[in-house]
Amino acid sequence: MIMEPVPLRVALIGAGFIGTDLLIKIGRSQKLRCVHVVGRDMNSTGLRWAARNGYRVSDQGVAALLADPEGFDLVFDATDARANLNHWRLLDPLGKILVNLTPSPSGVMIAPTVNGGAVTRSRNINLISCGGQAAVPIVHALGRVAARIPYIEVVTTAASRSVGQGTRMNLDEFIDVTGGAVQAFSGAAQVKALVNLSPASPAPVFRVAITALLEGADATEVRQAIEQAAAGVRRFCPGYAVTTCDIRADGTIFIAIGVTGRGDRLPFFAGNLDIINDAAVAVAESLADLSIPAGHRA
Repeated sequence: MIMEPVPLRVALIGAGFIGTDLLIKIGRSQKLRCVHVVGRDMNSTGLRWAARNGYRVSDQGVAALLADPEGFDLVFDATDARANLNHWRLLDPLGKILVNLTPSPSGVMIAPTVNGGAVTRSRNINLISCGGQAAVPIVHALGRVAARIPYIEVVTTAASRSVGQGTRMNLDEFIDVTGGAVQAFSGAAQVKALVNLSPASPAPVFRVAITALLEGADATEVRQAIEQAAAGVRRFCPGYAVTTCDIRADGTIFIAIGVTGRGDRLPFFAGNLDIINDAAVAVAESLADLSIPAGHRA
């Protein structure tokens, strides 16, 4: 008799743009089952939407999860960087896995196609930021083919309509964490990270522009490495594309990345939601594939 796989029981803290988009993506997964959605305001659009769609909801935030410690295996945190630090402090003693979608510096930074195997190193998993998820696979590829990278600049541009209150409150943290991840995964000597919220109408597709100075790199190898990195990301985020790759004779390279969303929670311009939420689902599904019950992982 073939036993059907048991989905990993997941809970979600936060029902803003990121949280509700993630909830839709979790609903499509055969390996994950959302058992609880918690927030702070029962009248919020996200919690009301989750309740209408049959999910168990609460406005008691993380306290609702602490009251039912055996009811879930993994928690997605889609709140804000400051709250995340407290959530981890409270959930850590329960032995739960926390997948952090806020730009908090807490936890082990994970980009699925770069170091996805590191998900077992810690129960506190840090998904960096939407800009980080888009840029890290590319800058990591550059770091592998260049002898040295004196400088990398990463500029993230998101449509203003795709950015909720929590993300707006965390723009400083977004810049710091994204820049730190770019430096850590590329080995660049100097890194600058910037972010733009565009009010343009029609709203622009989410994009990340990377400018780097490479030393000791072959142009053909650079292009191949970038193409391979982008193909890897598309396996879990199909809207991801490198739209420009301009390599100049002086070693300067300009790369433009666009991410077109599926239109789950917001229209297709909101690829910033897709890139980080697709990464979150990929990480959780990789944990679901492990034979050890999630609630008992060290």
